[in-house]
Amino acid sequence: MSPYKRSFIELALQARALTFGEFTLKSGRVSPYFFNASAFSTGAQLQTLGRCYRDAIVNQGLEFDGLFGPAYKGIPLASAVAVAFAEEGQDYPVSFNRKEVKDHGEGGTLLGAALSGRILAIDDVVTAGTAVRESVNFIEAQGASLCAFCVAVDRQERGQEGSRSALAELADTFGLVPISIVTLDDILAFAADDSRISSDVAPRIEAYRAQYGAG
Repeated sequence: MSPYKRSFIELALQARALTFGEFTLKSGRVSPYFFNASAFSTGAQLQTLGRCYRDAIVNQGLEFDGLFGPAYKGIPLASAVAVAFAEEGQDYPVSFNRKEVKDHGEGGTLLGAALSGRILAIDDVVTAGTAVRESVNFIEAQGASLCAFCVAVDRQERGQEGSRSALAELADTFGLVPISIVTLDDILAFAADDSRISSDVAPRIEAYRAQYGAG
């Protein structure tokens, strides 16, 4: 397993961003694990998280011109990624959106840098793909294009249109490069070798994947 993958899972467990149990998702599915990026709530945690995203992006070999954080969770995530790239001498502009139009001050729905060129969006997970679709429309309305979407965890669950994962469906629909720090396969591989994770976790995840997993 790549060092950045292991570092991310260690961080997610320590921060309780990755937990195991029984969780009802927005989709209505009852999952044996849950990922909550809001649990990364200290400067040190966000620093490590940003570096994990950065390394996953670098590993993909992607070329892009700016970073975009969809409101709301994407805002601190994209900021952390931008700082991580700056540590390596790569200074990318960062942009965000508002969900509500501001009618005073600077106004509008765009925050941060003007959007231009090929944009990489940063978020926590993809479920129904709403954030991706909204990001595509928002970025294109600003005269730029979304080239890739990077999430922390790819749950590798079936999307809306067949046996492929939600992330793969969206990548094909919009011509995007899909990137994740870890996949469900990575989490299972880590769990198999880590005594902190109960031995019943992997069988429950495998049963869940048999029902909802991508082909």
